[in-house]
Amino acid sequence: MSSPILREAIFVERRNRFLVLVEVNGMLKEAHLPNSGRLRELLVPGATALVREVSQQGRKTPYDLWGIYTGKNWVCVDARYANDLFLKALRQGLIEKLKWYTSVDKEVNFGPRRLDFTVKKGGNRHLIEVKSVTLVREGIALFPDAPTVRGRKHLELLTKAAKRGQKGGVVFIVQRKDAHSFSPNKETDPAFATALHKAASQGIWVVACKFEIKKGWVGRGERIPVVL
Repeated sequence: MSSPILREAIFVERRNRFLVLVEVNGMLKEAHLPNSGRLRELLVPGATALVREVSQQGRKTPYDLWGIYTGKNWVCVDARYANDLFLKALRQGLIEKLKWYTSVDKEVNFGPRRLDFTVKKGGNRHLIEVKSVTLVREGIALFPDAPTVRGRKHLELLTKAAKRGQKGGVVFIVQRKDAHSFSPNKETDPAFATALHKAASQGIWVVACKFEIKKGWVGRGERIPVVL
């Protein structure tokens, strides 16, 4: 699976939640950061980065920040790309409960909120929420890396749906290769961890898949254990 057309850059600084400064071909340029996480371990001044050029009418920044090199491996920091990787995992058959799916609908309204996907398998429908994971500590992928009320609300919605007999799951997409397992980040967001436990106890299944990110290429996905 090819990544978007990317250019190498140097990360300079994070100016606000969604705006960073990068150096491209010796020139300082602003870039959109499509990730609301803290990313403190990744957004280090001087780090090698990958940016995607975007030409869109009315847009203020010429680039999106897409990847950061840690010194050992690439990490995709574009949270939106997790949905593409979920579809790749689906095609690879990595998600056992959805192995024989028949159709996929994106961005489905369910109650007061929107979930990422509805996957149909025969007469069954699974509501799916996908989460982008960039933080890895001692081989453990962790989510979130900043408190997320929105993420907790998604889990609560899935839990309510499960109580009414609706099937569904949460898929954590680890956008780097150096994780051997996944766990909720209890230290950073205990409320999210509790909500994930509650969802799982009501029958919402939880899956984590990691992908090797390369410069210009994304490797095959791999399931990793989930430790709640």
